[in-house]
Amino acid sequence: MTLRRQSGPFVEGDQVQLTDTKGRLNTVTLERGKAFHSHRGVLPHESLIGLPDGSVVENSNGVPYLALRPLLTDFVMSMPRGAAIVYPKDAGQIVAMGDVFPGATVVEAGVGSGALSLSLLRAIGPTGRLLSFERREEFADIARGNAAAFLGEAPANWTITLGDLQDALPQTVEPGTVDRVVLDMLAPWECLEAVGDALTPGGVLVVYVATATQLSRVAEAIRAQERFTEPLSSETMVRGWNVDGLSVRPDHRMVAHTGFLLTARRLADGTARFVKAKRGQKTEHGDEDVELWTPGALGDRQASAKRLRKAVREAQSLAERSAKRLGDAPVEF
Repeated sequence: MTLRRQSGPFVEGDQVQLTDTKGRLNTVTLERGKAFHSHRGVLPHESLIGLPDGSVVENSNGVPYLALRPLLTDFVMSMPRGAAIVYPKDAGQIVAMGDVFPGATVVEAGVGSGALSLSLLRAIGPTGRLLSFERREEFADIARGNAAAFLGEAPANWTITLGDLQDALPQTVEPGTVDRVVLDMLAPWECLEAVGDALTPGGVLVVYVATATQLSRVAEAIRAQERFTEPLSSETMVRGWNVDGLSVRPDHRMVAHTGFLLTARRLADGTARFVKAKRGQKTEHGDEDVELWTPGALGDRQASAKRLRKAVREAQSLAERSAKRLGDAPVEF
């Protein structure tokens, strides 16, 4: 896999991120004879070619721009999207919690727009393999285009297979040969049997889901398989801070919930399920559980008929006083 240039002077074909004094970002691909146009002036690409990364250059009207090669996070947040992306904060956690290492064989489903694929490709390096599975051909095309745009070419160690993971995975890999599996899909519990067959003993499963109901269902499905360790779940929130002299405070906005991460490891075949001792908990509910979650049991008591009649009288009185003040006809109920 040939990676794009990460350092050195800008050359033709490089992507350059231009930042103005108000923090607005624009990304251009350097080409001789072309220029970056805005309502504030013109910046010829030739004025950037040959400059070192991190230079400040002025356009035709003297407006300064900071020129830098975009980081992976910059590219991911601005690249074309066919599906919602895995945000950088979650991609970093997936690589770390999944212990994705150079030379690993990693299975990913689905590929979406390729945001997570780029992080996984970096983590496995040129000696690893990334096997991505995607149901929609247009998403696969977008992911391929984004990867080629960022890396400079389509990685030779990355394949995208069209189809459902549970059907395509057994036809693609030998049992017990996959080091890591990352699932970013609507119903990951449907693929757990195929994933369990593909993973090597000790291999890591990472699941990314958006809602608490998905999280609960996939956790219980993993336990029911009895082929994995007890699943661990978490979410990652990032809050920036404003630091300007003595003005040190958290930002007014933050990147809060984007999704849940769940991890588990593949047990050796024939191994009894190993779980930590804990207090008994229910995984199924009965009629008595439903009763405990009624509004009355939770303190949300229903209003009595007497209270409702009183509320009606008060509402009628307010309406009549309002009509009298405005000189309208009395309101009929």
